[in-house]
Amino acid sequence: MKRLLALTLTLASGFALNAAAQTPAAAPAGPAKIAVVAFQVAVAQTNEGQREFADLQKKYAPKEAQLKALSEEVDGLTKQLQTQGDKLSEAERGSRAKAIDDKKKQLQRSAEDAQNDFQQEMQEMYSGLASKVYDVLATYAQQQGFTLVLDVSQQQSPVLYAPDSTNITKAVIDAYNVKSGVPAPPAAPAGTAPRPAAPSSIRPPAAH
Repeated sequence: MKRLLALTLTLASGFALNAAAQTPAAAPAGPAKIAVVAFQVAVAQTNEGQREFADLQKKYAPKEAQLKALSEEVDGLTKQLQTQGDKLSEAERGSRAKAIDDKKKQLQRSAEDAQNDFQQEMQEMYSGLASKVYDVLATYAQQQGFTLVLDVSQQQSPVLYAPDSTNITKAVIDAYNVKSGVPAPPAAPAGTAPRPAAPSSIRPPAAH
């Protein structure tokens, strides 16, 4: 299920700017001032984004446990059949094999349903948050006098090089956290998996 959630997060990452796209304002006269932003990273790393994703993980934790238990049951029944098969009648072997096959199909259907449900909720959550983060980004860019902001989140980004001084990702995250008023999430206990910073398909430069 953890792999399922990771895959779903990656699939949801394409919704960053679709809902937030707006007509750009006319650029002021004078030399261009350009910045880059890892927009998907910014959305995922806001306090609100981390909180909502953590809540979504908690919501699906019971389903994850259910799928894990069913998977372990299938594995156990399969091993039993392999070790005891030669001691069973043909009818009993056939009956057990069918029971295992039915449980495998149940596991597959349940996993697919969980993936679809999680993906839909993730898409709704991400696109809604992306729209609000975009508004903050646009305001920040105008206040700082940027005439162009390039998104380096996309795999096909045209940006080949940008100095760290032009990367406004962290500044946008900080500005959004101030506006939203959502506190930083509590530190994860030792030994737990870290919160995902962004979909795995993103390859942004480091924010400073």
